[in-house]
Amino acid sequence: MKYKRHGLSIGIERIRNILFLSLKAQGTLTHKDYQTITPMIESALTEVKEPKVKVLIDGTNLEGWEARAAWDDFKIGLKHGNEFEKVAIYGNKKWQETAAKMGSWFISGETKYFENENDAITWLNE
Repeated sequence: MKYKRHGLSIGIERIRNILFLSLKAQGTLTHKDYQTITPMIESALTEVKEPKVKVLIDGTNLEGWEARAAWDDFKIGLKHGNEFEKVAIYGNKKWQETAAKMGSWFISGETKYFENENDAITWLNE
């Protein structure tokens, strides 16, 4: 059996009520990946009154989601969509740009796709 790397790495930084989440997605994400990462995100959000969230997603090694993992991602957006100010996705696949546009349907803030990490960070900091 060949093992393919997959999963989510997360970084969480907080300054007052502003949360900066950095996520690196790799391979095909699974429900189990979200079972691991969701409690971390939930905990960070519940500790802050009226959080304002900025997210940087590195999708350069992302291949996609299993159906149940996509549903998990959707549920996070529905539950916390009003708390997200900006989500920057940088990657190297055309479908990721489409996914970024669709993601904006589920949050009140802005979602934007980039092909360069520095451009994504600059936009988040504007």
